[in-house]
Amino acid sequence: MFNEESRLANPIRWGMVGGGRGSEIGHSHRAAAARDGLFKLMAGAFDVDPERGREFGSNLGVDPERCYSDYQALFKAEAEREDGIQAVSIATPNGTHYAISKAALEAGLHVVCEKPLTFTVAESEALKALAISKQRIFGVMYGYSGYPMLHQAREMVRRGDLGEVRVVNMQFAHGFHNTAVEEQSPGAKWRMNPEVSGPTYVLGDIGTHCWQMGEMITGLQPDELCCMRQSFISSRAPLEDNAHVMMKFKSGAVGTLWASAVNAGSMHQQKIRVVGEKASIEWWDEHPNQLKYEVQGQPAQLMDRGMGYLYGDDPGVCARVGGGHAEGFFESWANLYHRFGVAMDAAERGDQVLLESLWYPGVDDGISGVRLLERCVESADNGATWVKWDKY
Repeated sequence: MFNEESRLANPIRWGMVGGGRGSEIGHSHRAAAARDGLFKLMAGAFDVDPERGREFGSNLGVDPERCYSDYQALFKAEAEREDGIQAVSIATPNGTHYAISKAALEAGLHVVCEKPLTFTVAESEALKALAISKQRIFGVMYGYSGYPMLHQAREMVRRGDLGEVRVVNMQFAHGFHNTAVEEQSPGAKWRMNPEVSGPTYVLGDIGTHCWQMGEMITGLQPDELCCMRQSFISSRAPLEDNAHVMMKFKSGAVGTLWASAVNAGSMHQQKIRVVGEKASIEWWDEHPNQLKYEVQGQPAQLMDRGMGYLYGDDPGVCARVGGGHAEGFFESWANLYHRFGVAMDAAERGDQVLLESLWYPGVDDGISGVRLLERCVESADNGATWVKWDKY
């Protein structure tokens, strides 16, 4: 059970870039960071419109003088303050992530960045090298990975409950963009603009989520993949609104990934199924408190969050209320921000032992997601050919 007495002596002084008025993701970051008292919002550059950003930040309780016109002004001014921010979350469109993350690290800040991390693997690896040289924590916001039952799944694979993993099926296939909604929705429009979104739409926007979960749960190393992608709304080309990926892993296991925004009638359909030689597990984000466990020759089981038969919680991802009570999206995000806060505090204190014991979605997860996108684009744009995962 979650220990609400677990606090930091000094909460992380925290800022935001982006996530202003009307931003669902911005609210998700703030709600998660505030949940356990490990972060205190001190400053931000919340909006491309400075006046609107200042008004918004002030309404949140941020000193108007610390609501800046842009991220450059934010990092420069805060570095000159004794109580300046120690960390920043980046909730801006994809095309800005690299420049803002680089500037934040150079300013000595810990970073939590939205995904996909950058447009290219080279950019992502450059951010990793910079984070290491600056000894800063770099988190990537794979927000679903804080659900406790995903960590139960990971531990079941690690303990051999499934036997050797043979098949991994991953999907995130909603139907909300089955028509040209971007004509009326600015939030959708930038996601379908290559200059802002990057070389993909649904693969980067949602496919990377289920990919990260697959890697987290199984630990499998990819060998090669084959991708085909479509733009069923033709005005979205060259970006895809539907994609299918086949994968081969170095262990001999195989997998599939389906990412779609045109799965008409579907809410999310974000699911992951891991098939082993003895048993299978399946998780669905619309029912996140349950994990299916199916052993060959036995009745199927439905495991519930918060129950004593599960493998033990750790301080960063845990049940926040007893079994039977639904936990959801905001709890998952709060679990991750708890981990980020503990890691940042440990880094500030130089506690390497604690840092080595912590898991959180970090820069390596971000790099893997970007590598997935590079390889999928290469494969699809060359007639759905098989391409190697490690090319260099």
